[in-house]
Amino acid sequence: MIYKIVFSCDEVDGFRRSFEADSDATFLELHQAILKSVNFPDDQMTSFYMCNDRWEKEQEVTLIEMGSNFEYDNMIMESTRLSDLIEELGQRMIYIYDPMYERYFFGSVAEILPGSLSTINCVENRGEAPKQLQTEDAAEAARAKDSAWEDDDMFADSQFDIDDLDADGFQDLSWDDGSMF
Repeated sequence: MIYKIVFSCDEVDGFRRSFEADSDATFLELHQAILKSVNFPDDQMTSFYMCNDRWEKEQEVTLIEMGSNFEYDNMIMESTRLSDLIEELGQRMIYIYDPMYERYFFGSVAEILPGSLSTINCVENRGEAPKQLQTEDAAEAARAKDSAWEDDDMFADSQFDIDDLDADGFQDLSWDDGSMF
């Protein structure tokens, strides 16, 4: 069988990589194909996670032996075939390429075709890849951008008026008599 696996990234608009891989190919071979398609060096402790339909992580496939998990077996990329974990069309996975900030590509099995392949082929290479590693400054900027507390004046004294508070319901609270706890 041949799996067509499509990866996208929510950090970069238009990013998409599609691979055709034989079901007997290993996760290590898929890892190497992904790195080659985005020009990332192979110097990070990357992982694959098989996911459920809500993108919740389930089985992890690590680059090297890590330790065991109570819920799942310890699986290594080099010895785990795609067919060991891919069970159906639409199977979801994530590929963590920046383990420090847990940034990843979302993957999904788009097609299952008859046949076989000797190597994994990148059949679609669209869009610029994000930077592989995020710096602390970039992470802080991303958090600030996504934060609902972006407005510096949100809690400024100019917007707060003590008279706007309704005292009803608060008169019974006292720090002295222990009624709070």
